[in-house]
Formats: sequence, C-alpha cells, structure tokens
Amino acid sequence: MNDTGIKQYAEAVAKKLIGESPLGGELSDKQCTTLAGIMKVSELKEGEMLLKEGHVDDSLHVVVNGKLEVFKGDQGGEEVLLTMLHTGDMAGEMGFIDGAPHTASLRAVGKCEVITFRRNDFEDLIRKDPELVYKVMRAVMRTVHRILRRMNFQYTQLTDYIMHQHGRY
Repeated sequence: MNDTGIKQYAEAVAKKLIGESPLGGELSDKQCTTLAGIMKVSELKEGEMLLKEGHVDDSLHVVVNGKLEVFKGDQGGEEVLLTMLHTGDMAGEMGFIDGAPHTASLRAVGKCEVITFRRNDFEDLIRKDPELVYKVMRAVMRTVHRILRRMNFQYTQLTDYIMHQHGRY
C-alpha cells in the first residue's frame, strides 16, 4: 500500500471510530471526517495513566476499546475506585469545557484505546462548521447530564439509607 492508500485507510478508520462513538450520533459522514482530522488515537498499556487527579488540560477523551478505572486518592494515600469507563464512555468533559482540574485519575485496565480532542483544535472548527461544533457539544452535555443524573440518584439512595437508619450505618 502506498502513502496515499495508508492515509486514506487511516482516515477511514478514524471516521469509523468517531461515527461509532457518542460524539458521532448526529454527525454526517463529512462531519465525522472533519472531526477525524483533529483527533489523536492513543493506545494505553495496562496500568498506564490517561489523566491524573488535580492535573489541568483541555482534552476530551473517548474510550474506543478497553476499560479505564476512575479513582481518587484519599488522605491516607489509598486509592478509592469510583467507577469503570468502558467502550463509548467519555472522560475529561469538564476540563474540555472549562479547564477545570481533573477530580479523579484514570488508568488503563488491560490494553485500552482512546481518541482525544484538544479544545483549541476543536474551537478552530467553529468558523468552518458551527453545526458540527453544536452537535458535538450536545453529545458532551448529554454525557455530563447522564453522569449528574446517576450521581443524584446515588445521593438520594444514600440519604434515604441514612435517614431510615437514623444516622446509624
């Protein structure tokens, strides 16, 4: 395969990855191709860190294959597992939106593949394809909303448990 063929194959794979991700649900083929032009594909090895708690960056990550464990360090230096991210899940949404420090660390469980978008590269698309930017941000906000609903549900369950136990648990 020549260089042109390799480039076309890589673009087709990138377009497919985006189309199958939560970001690609509303996108046209052309918009997937445009978004593929600014993404980076990374393969993480077992135990490799994607994000570190407290670190600030402007990247949005989508798990395209594998799993990531989400954990926090406690005051005693122990790690507390919060959840697992699987294929199709996003990470770094708040840092991507507003540059907030990461509230947890993410580490690969086995081999994991992620696609990454940097905010500056994404913002360059505002003038070129504002509809694409709008659709991607809707997908990001759907993910954030889903996480918030889950947290609210867990908070309600915990509160209900504590109140029915009169504070004894």
